[in-house]
Amino acid sequence: MNKKFIAWILGGSIVTAAVILLLVPKELPSMKFIPNKNSLNKKNPITPLRPQNEEVRAVWISSIWGLDFPYNSINRNNPAAQQAEFISYLDELQEIGFNTVMVQVRPSADALYKSAINPWAAILTGTQGQDPGYDPLAFMIDQTHKRGMKLHAWINPYRVTTAGKGIDTLVATHPARLNPDMLISHKNALYYNPELDAVKSHIEETVKEIVTNYSVDGIHMDDYFYPAWYPLPAGEDGNGKTATTRRNHVNDMVKRIHTAIKQIKPNVEFGISPIGIWKDSITDITGSETSAGWNSYYAVYADTRAWIQNEWIDYVVPQIYWEIDNPVASYEVLVKWWAEEVKNTNVDLYIGQGIYKDAVAEEITTQILLNDLYPEIKGSVFFAISDIIRKNTGNVRGQLEALFGTDDPNKPLNLFIDTAKIVPSAEPYLLNGTMLVPLQDVAGALKLSIIFDSDTQLTITQGKTKAQLEIGKNIAFVNGVLQQLAAPVEKVNDTIMVPVYFLRDYLHATVTWAPNTLTISLNHDTLAKKTAPISIITQ
Repeated sequence: MNKKFIAWILGGSIVTAAVILLLVPKELPSMKFIPNKNSLNKKNPITPLRPQNEEVRAVWISSIWGLDFPYNSINRNNPAAQQAEFISYLDELQEIGFNTVMVQVRPSADALYKSAINPWAAILTGTQGQDPGYDPLAFMIDQTHKRGMKLHAWINPYRVTTAGKGIDTLVATHPARLNPDMLISHKNALYYNPELDAVKSHIEETVKEIVTNYSVDGIHMDDYFYPAWYPLPAGEDGNGKTATTRRNHVNDMVKRIHTAIKQIKPNVEFGISPIGIWKDSITDITGSETSAGWNSYYAVYADTRAWIQNEWIDYVVPQIYWEIDNPVASYEVLVKWWAEEVKNTNVDLYIGQGIYKDAVAEEITTQILLNDLYPEIKGSVFFAISDIIRKNTGNVRGQLEALFGTDDPNKPLNLFIDTAKIVPSAEPYLLNGTMLVPLQDVAGALKLSIIFDSDTQLTITQGKTKAQLEIGKNIAFVNGVLQQLAAPVEKVNDTIMVPVYFLRDYLHATVTWAPNTLTISLNHDTLAKKTAPISIITQ
């Protein structure tokens, strides 16, 4: 090797609009880039990077209109076919790397389970109230738990019929048909009136029945509360007396459900998936910097912030179904806002990912990498399963398999630079609790000049920053000032391995480690300035 040579590796830029294709950094002269961990310093123990606390990787399985189960009514009134269908879902989801399903078991004031309160759902047999010949929820829980996965029973609290279906379409024994005074109507559909105590009690008893009789891991509600834009009295707006009263009634229902669940089985979680925007900042300075006009506070009279602050829910799944660069509702803006909302609370945050949209599905890897920047985000829930298994919208399945497929103990880590996945010259690893990454591979994204002064000494220049390193030592001179490194610089064959702390602290990189997806993400200063400070997580 020559005693002194210069390699400039420039390129790459952070583009939060989509997953970008980053050119593989150029090789340093005479370097072969052959990873060989056998050449590492054996005096220091190497800790493999493996998952620690499992994040939530969930998918919504809808039953309304036969969207997912039973799919398109093909298996209607066929218990064996329905069971085979659900098993196939679980097998494929587990193969991809999912660990949780959220199954819609009460789509329209009916039931995919044996109930003394709500009639059997028509989607099972074609006739509301008809026994399907088996208990779908019991079967689904059994099969899910056998695979080490979790099941949350997803219910819609207020919806009774969908548009175009009147009260006469309900089975004669339906509670709503027996008590029509419990209903309100909007746009040719029927809903239970959220203001009535009888309705709150009915929903509460429904939840109690499920939690008491079934080993569900959670009770889940989606974003349907009052029908969207349910009219207000003339002269009143969304901040007036009537709107406030409506939100208070919804709050009361949420609080009562949470209390009821915890009294029966404290370990059963209660979560809600609201519209992805609480309020736009144009109407409330504390809202998100969005202007979509579609939000939970005004559109459906749901005060998500109150639920979080009062901890009436165990988790929240905002449906952030927009693209990263959406001009009125940026995904990146919203995940940051929600991370701040749950901070210092006992409410977990999962992100609702709208993969039914082509534009969202195509950039889902980037979205999940953005999620990894916020320790408050504990996972994702994807809508919907058909877009993963049947349609594979935007190759979302392939993307998720690459991120989630960690069952193989020999699976290599994912290394992303400015959201572009690369094949590293040497696999990152932990050394005495500190992560080391290949310097040559990250040089392009961080716009580094690397000068080898000798076989063991090198100088890195980034703009006005100059850092001098020596292989085998855990010190650096940064602009002439001696700095202690968390671990020594190492060499794997001809690849230089440096502590990620060094990249973060002195070379303006945002660095994250997501153990659940075996993913290391490095982003240069553009993204670092736009996001909250990140702590590096090590084992």
